[in-house]
Amino acid sequence: MKDDKILLAHGSGGRLMRELIEGCLMPELKGGYAKLGEDDSAVLSRPDGRIALTTDSYVVNPIFFPGGNIGDLAVNGTVNDLSMSGATPLYITVGLIVEEGLPVSELTAILRSMKKAADLAGVSIVAGDTKVVDRGKADRIFINTAGVGVLTDGVEISAGNLRPGDRILVSGTLGDHGMAVMSVRDGLSFGTDITTDSAPLNSLVRDMLAACPEIHALRDPTRGGLAATLNEFAASSGVGIIIDEKTLPVRDDVRGACEMLGLDPLYVANEGKLAAAVPAGKADSVLAAMKANRYGSDSAIIGEVVSEPRGKVLIKTLIGGTRILDMLAGELLPRIC
Repeated sequence: MKDDKILLAHGSGGRLMRELIEGCLMPELKGGYAKLGEDDSAVLSRPDGRIALTTDSYVVNPIFFPGGNIGDLAVNGTVNDLSMSGATPLYITVGLIVEEGLPVSELTAILRSMKKAADLAGVSIVAGDTKVVDRGKADRIFINTAGVGVLTDGVEISAGNLRPGDRILVSGTLGDHGMAVMSVRDGLSFGTDITTDSAPLNSLVRDMLAACPEIHALRDPTRGGLAATLNEFAASSGVGIIIDEKTLPVRDDVRGACEMLGLDPLYVANEGKLAAAVPAGKADSVLAAMKANRYGSDSAIIGEVVSEPRGKVLIKTLIGGTRILDMLAGELLPRIC
């Protein structure tokens, strides 16, 4: 750790967040489980099979945004973290930190959206806890979750599994969630109706695994966007990744909103999309399975894994050049999920 104080940028999904995880969290928390911090869910062995366990916290601002709120975001995010390990999500716990003064009607709306999201994903909210803190101490409401899922034999999905020749796929348009939140923050208006893409991806992953049980890596590109996810893939596997800008699915209104704010949609958070690395020979069949699912209709093959440069992500630009797609060095959009 280069800093002795936590900065907002330490939660951005970029380079400082990786330094925090590798320089502080992993050394202190790493015990018998060697892969702590590498993937979104811990895959644990049991005598009768394997389970996946994940935890997350949600501090989005504002707590209500076009197409969703912090409640369904928390459930979908937990379901997706489990799904990215190839697990079938089963159970979720919920911890609520509520600020004094939050209207009961708003809390009720959040809880109802959580239940609706859980029912849609086919998971059960089985335990919870609630704390109330002084006015001004929690920015209305924070939510912490834990999730448990089960894995079938033969599924080995990890950011460290990429191999040269693998194809990189994304399940849909990029940057929707981040721009939806920004559209109602600080009075911004983009003159269009951008809504969050928050959604449960367990059915999509199930269909992908049916087409290719040998999927190498999955990740939902939340904080730091697709750029952070691909850099994590490249660094964990010791490979390079090349993507093609002309194949990237981005909605015109999202692209326009990003241009207004001077942002790159590749760094903007998503909450209902995934990135995958699959063997080249299976890429077309996986893509077809994704497009047949309601959450993957805009899926695309966007690039491939190469041997060099190790740990780097390159992007072929629309004008014919090639540039490095690096991780964020600081904060882009604070409090986005």
